[in-house]
Amino acid sequence: MIEAPVGPNSRRKSKYEARRAPDEKLATSAMIASLDAEGRETVAAPFGHALCDLAKDRADIVGLSADLSKYTDLHVFANAYPDRFYQMGMAEQVLISAAAGLAREGFTPFATTYAVFASRRAYDFITMAIAEENLPVKIVCALPGLTTGYGPSHQATEDLAIFRGMPNLTIVDPCDATDVDQATRAIADHPGPVYMRLLRGKVPNVLGEYGYQFKLGKAQLIHDGNDVLFISTGFMTMRAIDAAKALKKDGIDCAVLHCPTIKPLDLETIKAEAARKGRLVVTAENHTIVGGLGEAVAAGLMREGVFVPFKSIALPDEFLDAGALPTLHDQYGISVPAIAAKIKSWL
Repeated sequence: MIEAPVGPNSRRKSKYEARRAPDEKLATSAMIASLDAEGRETVAAPFGHALCDLAKDRADIVGLSADLSKYTDLHVFANAYPDRFYQMGMAEQVLISAAAGLAREGFTPFATTYAVFASRRAYDFITMAIAEENLPVKIVCALPGLTTGYGPSHQATEDLAIFRGMPNLTIVDPCDATDVDQATRAIADHPGPVYMRLLRGKVPNVLGEYGYQFKLGKAQLIHDGNDVLFISTGFMTMRAIDAAKALKKDGIDCAVLHCPTIKPLDLETIKAEAARKGRLVVTAENHTIVGGLGEAVAAGLMREGVFVPFKSIALPDEFLDAGALPTLHDQYGISVPAIAAKIKSWL
């Protein structure tokens, strides 16, 4: 399928423009920028390549996009399997309905768009056409949380809160290229619907060096520590790992528990780690403080009778500014230096 051309009213363009002097070189794209420091290994389009690899042996896998295949890495699949790719245009409700129809006919559809459009525009269609019927549609969405500088129109800072209440829906928030690759393969085998937040483009590779293996519905301890327990998800696990290294230099020993599955939450593992004495428990997520991982962990621990010193690192409950991502991450407290500073202030 051929993507629709980019016109003056296309969503690929934005009214938000970086402010800079005429002779100043823009250091990073506000829309799609690296989430990591220079020097770290990256993998190009891990989702698209994993899906292509799966499709070699699975004729049931098809891909659909709402005019955003290039920006969700689904173009890799579209180029390899053009007869199994469907370009639905700027119509998320149609995208979701078509995916549901394909699932009813025995296919395993991977539907991609931006997280804001899936969560805000297509919620009712996902509920009625997919989740209620428990169909195996995989909704894979780029630009979750604060991974774009284009302001509230593109920043899906509340998507987890929106989707956590939907019955039958599994929610996955991978950390890095290793996680994205392995999670894609795992959700393809899951019999029900899945919403997966997507890191796209050149994605840092972090977890591979820890011998990590993605397991749907399971949290995994990346490394141990005696003073602080980070319970993190998405790229904030990457940030927690780096913050732990920085804090180690100051004599603060941090553990990192990665929770790639938000729903169902692995409360058994979280409870076991949180119950260990003498540690500050800190949740870290690329999402508003309302309705995400932090509140899910806090409520779960309280219900289980585990009462511990508890803090959350998350985005504020407000519409965020536009700008370059490094600046915004510092501003909203989810950069490595900001995380390390918070931990020191809490101890």
